[in-house]
Amino acid sequence: MLIFIKNVLLPVLLFTSAISFAQKKNASFEYHIHRATSPIQVDGQSIDVAWQDAEVTTEFYQVLPMDTGRAVVRTEVRMCYDGENLYLLAVCYDELDGPWIVESLRRDFSFGKNDNFLLFLDPFDNQTNGFSFGSNAQGAQWDGLMHSGGSIDLSWQNKWESAVKATDDQWVFEMAVPFKTLRYKKGINRWGINFSRLDLKAAEKSAWAPVPRQFPTASLAYTGVLVWDQPPPSQGANVSIIPYVLGGLSKDHENDTDADFKREVGADAKVALTSSLQLDLTVNPDFSQVEVDVQQTNLDRFELFFPERRQFFLENADLFANFGYGTQRPFFSRRIGLNAPIHFGARLSGNLNKNWRIGALNIQTGEDGEGTPAQNFGVVSLQRQVFARSNVSAIFVNKETFDYDKVTDKETIKRYNRNLGFEYNLASQNNLWNGKLLFMKSFSPDLEGKDQVVAGNLDYQAKEWNFSLGFKNVGENFRAETGFVPRTGFNQIEANAGRLFFPKSSKILSHGPSMKLEFYFDENMRPIENEIPIIYQVNFFDRSTFAFWTAHNHVELLSPFDPTNFAGDTLATDSKHDWNAFGINYNSKPQSLFTWSVDSRYGGYYADGFRLRLGGEAGYRFQPYVAIGMAAQYNRIAFETDDRLPDGLKNQSFDLWLVGPRIDVTVTNKLFFTNFIQYNNQTKNVNLNLRFQWRYSPASDLFIVYTNNYFSDFSEVRNQALVLKMTYWWNL
Repeated sequence: MLIFIKNVLLPVLLFTSAISFAQKKNASFEYHIHRATSPIQVDGQSIDVAWQDAEVTTEFYQVLPMDTGRAVVRTEVRMCYDGENLYLLAVCYDELDGPWIVESLRRDFSFGKNDNFLLFLDPFDNQTNGFSFGSNAQGAQWDGLMHSGGSIDLSWQNKWESAVKATDDQWVFEMAVPFKTLRYKKGINRWGINFSRLDLKAAEKSAWAPVPRQFPTASLAYTGVLVWDQPPPSQGANVSIIPYVLGGLSKDHENDTDADFKREVGADAKVALTSSLQLDLTVNPDFSQVEVDVQQTNLDRFELFFPERRQFFLENADLFANFGYGTQRPFFSRRIGLNAPIHFGARLSGNLNKNWRIGALNIQTGEDGEGTPAQNFGVVSLQRQVFARSNVSAIFVNKETFDYDKVTDKETIKRYNRNLGFEYNLASQNNLWNGKLLFMKSFSPDLEGKDQVVAGNLDYQAKEWNFSLGFKNVGENFRAETGFVPRTGFNQIEANAGRLFFPKSSKILSHGPSMKLEFYFDENMRPIENEIPIIYQVNFFDRSTFAFWTAHNHVELLSPFDPTNFAGDTLATDSKHDWNAFGINYNSKPQSLFTWSVDSRYGGYYADGFRLRLGGEAGYRFQPYVAIGMAAQYNRIAFETDDRLPDGLKNQSFDLWLVGPRIDVTVTNKLFFTNFIQYNNQTKNVNLNLRFQWRYSPASDLFIVYTNNYFSDFSEVRNQALVLKMTYWWNL
C-alpha cells in the first residue's frame, strides 16, 4: 500500500497541483454592479426605474444538450444594490408554446424537474464556497450554501425575499438578499458569480459564464466576476435571535406508557463577529426533525447513512462534515442530540480571509435516562487554500464522558474518544482534476496501534473520458464515536473508467460504457472481497436515461451476517460467497406531467442464493399546487440447501417491501402540506407523517406535525405524536 502511495498516487497529485496555477477560466466575463438609482419593490416586475439604469446581460451559453454555442432560449439579467440588500432581476423568455414545467411550490425543489433560474455567488472568489439563490417558474424559492467547488446544501435557511410574475411568453424572477444574510470580507469588490437557466420545454440548460457539459452549472471554477462600483456596504451590527416554542403530546402504545406532554422553549442566536465569521449559539435547542427520514431497505452488512438537516449544524458544514470520505468521517453531527438532551452549544465558523477558514464547535449533553451520562463534544477545524483552488485541512474531534466512575456499561461507553486528521484536497483550476490525500488517527482507552486511516484518490473528468484511482487503509482499532465509520480493519483499492460517445442523432445525446474495480484486503493484504460492475448508459435529448449493468461479487465474511437483516439467522465468519447479477435502470423525461423511473436487479446472492429487486418511483403533478408520488422497492431473497446456511435459512424465501406514497400540497410558496406514508416490513413498521408548514415571515415557520407508527401487519399502533412548533427569526 505504501508503495502504491509513493510511486503512483503521490506523484500524480503533485503534478496536477503544479499545473493548477492557471488564471481563472472565465475571468473575462464581468458583470458591473452599481448602486440602485431608485427604490426597488420586489414584486416580479421590471418597471422600477433602477432596473432601467442597471447593466443588462443577455448572452448565455448552452451547457446541455451541447456546450458548443450560444443558448437558444433568451434570458436577461440585471443586478444592483442599496445600503441593505443585493437585488437581481431575471427575465426568462419562452421559445416554445405550452405551460412551464414545475413540480410544485415547495421550497428547494429538484433542479432537474423544474424550469428554473439560479444565482451562484462566490463572495471570496476562491471558487470553493458560496451561496445559491433562485426560483422555479412559479415562484418556489431555492437557497443553499455552496461548498467543495460546486455542491449545494439546500437544508440551509436564511432571510431573503423574492417574487415571480408570468405573462404569455416570459416569466420574471426578482429577489432581494440582505447583506446580513451573506458572508463576505469587507473591502473586496470582485466576487465570483454565475447565472443558470433550465428550460425543460426546450431541453436546454444554459449559463452566463460558459460551463463544460460534464459539470453542473454550479461549478464555481467557471464563475465570471461580479465587479462592484465600490466595495459592498458594511453589514453593521448583525445579530439574529431565533426563539422557538414547542408543545406536543406523545403516547408509546408498544410499551404501554402514560401519555407524555411536552412543553419546551429555547433559542438559537447568530452573531456576526465579522462580515465573514459567524458565531452560532443555542440554549435548550429542539433538535426534533419536522421532516421524516426516507427509509431504506438495508441488505448491506454495515450501517446506513442519513443526512443532517438541523439548522444549527449547517452553516459552513463542509468544514466539519466533509473531512474524510463518505464512510470514513471523523465527525457526523447526527451522533449528537438525537438520543440525549442538549443543554447548550456554540459554533464558530467562516472565513478569516480569502485563504483561511476556521470551524469550532462545542456541545454539552445531559443524561438520557437510559444509562448514557452527560457528555461533551468538541471539534476544531482549520482550512488553508493553496495553489488555485486546492486546500490543506486539519481537524480535531473530542468526545468526553462526565462522571465516568458512575458508568455501569464500560464496555460500550468509554471515558473519551478523540480523532486527529490532516488532508490535502486537490481541485485543478479547470475542475478536470480532483483528489484527496488523507491521514487520521484515533485515541481511545485500551486501544493502541492499528488506529489510523490513510487514504487517497485522484479523479479526472473530461467531456468524453473519465477515470479515477483510489486507496484506503483503515486500521481495525480506529474508532470515531462522533463520526461515521461503519467498517474498520481493511485495505481497499478502487479504479473507475468511463467513455462517452456523441452520435449524430436526433434522439440520442450520448452513450457509453463505464467499469469499476473495487478490491478489499485484510490488514495483511489477503484478498477478502471484490465487486466488478460494468455499466452501459444512454442519455437522450429529452433528458430521459437508460442503463444496463452487470456485476460480479465475491465476499469472505469477517463476522457473522444475517443476509436478510431481520430473520436473525447468520452466515458464519470466514464463509466465502460468489455471485453474478445484472439489471436495468430507466428515468423518464421530466417534461411530462407523469414521470416515472425503474431500477432492477436479478441474479445471485449469498450462499448460492437468489435475489430479485424491483424498484422505482412514479409521480403526477397538478401544476403548481399538488404533486402525488409513489416510491416502492420489492426484494425477493431465496435460498436452497447449502452447507454455509444455518437451518433457519435453508429452503426459505423472503419478500421485503418498502412502499412510500407521498402527497405534497403547496397552496402558495409559503404554505405547504405533506402527507407521507412508509411501509417497511423489514423493520416491521408503517410510518404515517402529516406535516403542515406556514412560512409566515422570512425564515420563520409554524409547524404542525402528526406522526403515527404501526406494526407492519396493522395489528396495532406502536406510538403516536402530535407536535406544534413555532420559530421566529428576529434581526436585532
